[in-house]
Amino acid sequence: MNLIIVESPTKAKTLSRFLGKDYSVIATTGHIKDLPKSKLSVDVEHDFKPDYVLVEKRAKTISEIKSEAQKAQNIFIATDPDREGEAIASHVKEVIKEKIKTADKKKISRITFHEITKSAVEEAIASPHEIDKNLVDAQIARRVLDRLVGYKTSPLLWRKVRRGLSAGRVQTVAVRLIVEKEREIEKFKTEEYWEIYVEVKSKKSEKGATKFVVKLVKIDGKTADIHDGKKAKEVTDGLEKSDYKVSDVIKKEVRKNPYPPFTTSTMTQAAARMMGWSAKKTMSVAQSLYEEGLITYHRTDSMNLSVIAVNQARSYIEKNYGREYVPEGPIFYKTKSKSAQEAHEAIRPTNVNSKFETQNTKWIKEGETLYNLIWKRFLSCQMTPSVYDETKIKVDAKKDNGNLYELSASGQVMKFDGWRKVFGITGSKKSEVGLEGEEAILPEVEKGEELEKLKVDPQKKFTQPPARFSEAMLIKTLEKLGIGRPSTYAPTISTIQVRQYVEKEEGKFKPTTVGFAVNDYLVGNFDKEFEYEFTAGMEKELDDVAEGKLDWVKMMKEFYSPFEKKVEEALKNSKRVKIETEKLGRKCPECEACLKGKFEGPTDGELVIRVGRFGKFISCSLFPDCKYTEKLVEKINMKCPECKTGEVIIKKSKKGRKFFGCSRYPECKWASWTKPELSDKK
Repeated sequence: MNLIIVESPTKAKTLSRFLGKDYSVIATTGHIKDLPKSKLSVDVEHDFKPDYVLVEKRAKTISEIKSEAQKAQNIFIATDPDREGEAIASHVKEVIKEKIKTADKKKISRITFHEITKSAVEEAIASPHEIDKNLVDAQIARRVLDRLVGYKTSPLLWRKVRRGLSAGRVQTVAVRLIVEKEREIEKFKTEEYWEIYVEVKSKKSEKGATKFVVKLVKIDGKTADIHDGKKAKEVTDGLEKSDYKVSDVIKKEVRKNPYPPFTTSTMTQAAARMMGWSAKKTMSVAQSLYEEGLITYHRTDSMNLSVIAVNQARSYIEKNYGREYVPEGPIFYKTKSKSAQEAHEAIRPTNVNSKFETQNTKWIKEGETLYNLIWKRFLSCQMTPSVYDETKIKVDAKKDNGNLYELSASGQVMKFDGWRKVFGITGSKKSEVGLEGEEAILPEVEKGEELEKLKVDPQKKFTQPPARFSEAMLIKTLEKLGIGRPSTYAPTISTIQVRQYVEKEEGKFKPTTVGFAVNDYLVGNFDKEFEYEFTAGMEKELDDVAEGKLDWVKMMKEFYSPFEKKVEEALKNSKRVKIETEKLGRKCPECEACLKGKFEGPTDGELVIRVGRFGKFISCSLFPDCKYTEKLVEKINMKCPECKTGEVIIKKSKKGRKFFGCSRYPECKWASWTKPELSDKK
């Protein structure tokens, strides 16, 4: 009997489906050893040795692994092919060796595969290897580094900001990005500007000639910067009196190459942009697809593709779309990330000919949606470019000795859809990969041709502040800065929301008052440790440990000594940071009764909005002397469309998702995930 140990029950079931009776498959259901939460558990005096203990809730699983290991002749540890998986494998081997006597001739081997298919697993079993000590060391280094930062800075937050708060190495940098963006928005000053468009058509054209619109770009050879209505009227009057003539027509063929296959980052960005999914949800659905053998490993920053997969895609394209959609040779993509492991692959379907099938009832709809997106992205990356005819028409407008106005219009027409065939994109239809619609189709005109002015359209606009981070943009920014890795994006974003440091407003991140306070304290006292380049540098050092280029203990010593001094200095000298509250303009209804005679000064408190562990709530400004609180109810100034008497308020589900409900609940049980129409407003 052979024993295979994986970390996921779903993965175990998938392997059991195609491995014979000679194999028994057991799942660890995650880490079986970890650092206990009750203490630091890192010996900083003795080379930062971590004090790992058995995870209490895994006791039954550990007992089963030991029992099955005694019966098995060969033991294969097949946890995920990354640092976490390697660490789990190392701990599993330690546990098994504790039980099995040295005299027993058991062979304990490590096997890895990037897709859960029969061929990949059989190939892995035929080529077992030792556990990669460098990967284990890299995981230990990250765990110890994050534990030291978190457990040393969190007590400072309890003393200097508020009890119950916590800090983290990468999450603090993510919060810093959001806070700095918000302050950029607050400082932004809106400015007025004008854009002027002119609708024209050819004078020699016959009836039904196509009209088109040109935009003013230059006045007397200088960029048309118009910042007030007076100037806009002056230019508009000039354009009304001008004669129009085509100064140039530029035509060229444009080829648009396909997008590369998905990495973890680009997959989570696409899912956020197209389906509105959180990174956590995307990774959960992808985990399900991977464990059922439908896609390759989903935690990757590599764009490498196997030759077998590429050839399979090329055959499928020729058979289903035609020879003209197959490039002359295979397309291979260069991975941008220097730290990416080329042994890994990009995210792709394990078999491009397979349709979506699942036994996981939890993610049926979502699983099919994500699988189809991954399938299309992979297939399209091996197809020919889409081809367009792009046209740019330049127009001069002038009257006698007046100003010379230069205007232009651009448009394109698809000649050959190429890779877009997979997405069914034609004409101006927006694509399933989140691309913008095609530009306008322009009429045939010639250089020197006179045009008839139909309408001058001046448009008053205002500069907009920088946009807040969406999940997709935050992940993209973290990746660009070199902060975090494929396995950390989702938990980082989830953590900063759970800890109430940031909140989502219309799908964008906005820091809470607690987030501002925590950021200001940590960045103010640990400017280097939470600086972008320094954090990225630490990630690079962890990669060097994984590649065997750097000793992790040496790395920790260089970091910890100056860091510990800063912690001590902050404890002694740093000032307390006040969490700002939002005043509601209402007096506390209980202050006079509960505070009378307890302190000198005014006896009336004012109600304010605070941020607690479970979100925003209303309390008295004199807390903790007055402990009055009430729930914060978000209203949208609209009567309930069902009972017509209650107010429509914003509520939160158990999973944290916002929905609309009636303030008279439970008398009125009306609820909706979408905002009621304005016609319901009373």
